[in-house]
Amino acid sequence: MLITCKYPLRATLCLGMMFFLACSLTAESRNAGRPNIILIITDDQGYGDIGAHGNTMIRTPNLDRLHAQSVRLTDYHVDPTCSPTRSALMTGRYSSRTGVWHTIMGRSIMAGDELTVAETLRGSGYHTAMFGKWHLGDNAPSRPQDQGFDYALYHGGGGVWQTPDYYGNDYSDDTYFEMGEPRKFTGYCTDVWFREAINHMGRLDREKPFFIYLATNAPHGPFRVDPKYSDPYKDQGVPSPMAEFYGMITNIDENIGRLRKTLADLGIEKNTLLLFTTDNGTAAGVRNRRTDNDDSWTGFNMNMRGTKGSEYDGGHRVPFFAYWPDGGISGGRDVEMLTAHIDIHPTLAEVAGATIPQSADLDGSTILPQLRGASTVLDRTLVVHSQRIEFPEKWRKSAVMTPRWRLVNGRELFDIQQDPSQKLDLAGQYPQIVSRLRSEYEAWWDHIDTRFDDYVRINLGDPAEPEALLTCHDWHPDEGSGVPWNQSHIENQPFHNGFWAVEVQEAGQYEFILRQKPAQEKYILTASTAAISIQGHSAEEKVPTGATGIRFILPLEKGRSSLYTTLTDPDGRSRGAFFIEVRRL
Repeated sequence: MLITCKYPLRATLCLGMMFFLACSLTAESRNAGRPNIILIITDDQGYGDIGAHGNTMIRTPNLDRLHAQSVRLTDYHVDPTCSPTRSALMTGRYSSRTGVWHTIMGRSIMAGDELTVAETLRGSGYHTAMFGKWHLGDNAPSRPQDQGFDYALYHGGGGVWQTPDYYGNDYSDDTYFEMGEPRKFTGYCTDVWFREAINHMGRLDREKPFFIYLATNAPHGPFRVDPKYSDPYKDQGVPSPMAEFYGMITNIDENIGRLRKTLADLGIEKNTLLLFTTDNGTAAGVRNRRTDNDDSWTGFNMNMRGTKGSEYDGGHRVPFFAYWPDGGISGGRDVEMLTAHIDIHPTLAEVAGATIPQSADLDGSTILPQLRGASTVLDRTLVVHSQRIEFPEKWRKSAVMTPRWRLVNGRELFDIQQDPSQKLDLAGQYPQIVSRLRSEYEAWWDHIDTRFDDYVRINLGDPAEPEALLTCHDWHPDEGSGVPWNQSHIENQPFHNGFWAVEVQEAGQYEFILRQKPAQEKYILTASTAAISIQGHSAEEKVPTGATGIRFILPLEKGRSSLYTTLTDPDGRSRGAFFIEVRRL
């Protein structure tokens, strides 16, 4: 989700920060008044998947209450899929500039040199913690603990049960990664994230403000939830998987209620900035009618066109609620200004009295004045694109947006104020508008293309991760090959392959153990031979009968390279190693 390159916003940000800092007194006085910050982001929940937005089926009483009390951004946009949204939210920069434009195949890994909001807030005296879904890299230097979080508890990959996640997780009583180390937890995943966040919050020093990033993997599929949440929807005619999807949201809503009660009990509710948003349009909250006579519930999408992944508004316009009574952000007001996830980093920096260096080169703008009731409106153009391929293609699934217009894929033009369902193409009537917005896109594209021809690399031999586990989720796939990104794919053992883009941090002897499943699964290799290549070194070994992994030791120099493996069956069919353990000896 992105802002075009006229760059008036950068000047606005700098002036806003200078004014804020000039009005501040001492570090101690800033600490005394600065709020705690909790940012909740759910996964695949759309604008219409909340009761307060007009959905008459779903039950979200706590979100409805928060909506009634909050300042709401009603024209707030994100990227149409998970990882791009999260990278832009974390950095305040266009997602493609961070190296992220897909959810798998190495294109969901955020570059380690990006400045995150966690780093900014930690640098200004905040304790920082995250819980739940990260989806911006499972190896150094891109894990949450590498990117500014003092504490991190998370699952692997883009969701519980995906390939980088702890093998065998199924949403309940699972093993998650606490600062990179596996730890068993009891309970349903969403309950765990909120429970552990609440417990962590209770242990913190009250003299120091905190920032908690609480990112649920629900209601992303697979749609698993206790039937007590989904059955009431089924009883009212909501079909699967929508009933489970709604049930997962109702469970999230219960947990939001618990969190808010805890804030009140601790006496910190009024000086805590509580933010709620989602990462893209709905994934399962809308369905087509099965027959002409089908009168069952088909979902609710605020009459928007498109869902998750779409370049139309239904794919990227999402809810955003902000509540901070002591900071003048409350009262049930709407802010209709065009805003985006790239605005969150600079806004939270201003809230915290933090300084963002100019070298960070942010694209977003602080919207704190508007949240507090300022009538000024930023004159801006935003651009959305959904790539989900190895190398981005110009105009692919794109939308150029102003407060009035949407130019979709460079061809269709919609007046979003008069036609929110985007049904009437006005490109033929307004060619000058089409031409202007196409020029805006061209300038934006030239601004975001700095990483298109490169790779964000996984570190080998990084002191922060001495023993790394690489998974095929992050393959750059061979031509015609797929990426086994979830554990059901691994169970099928497909004949796919690809390479990892890596960077050796320190010269030395490196051990590689190739596997078809993680070590704890004790899965016997089906290959007769195994091969590995990196930095011009190649090696091949026969696989002993009954082996669960095959070990190679290679001398490596510091520098960038590609890591490629092959496991060949006795009949000559080959696949890559889906998991590789790597360590410097």
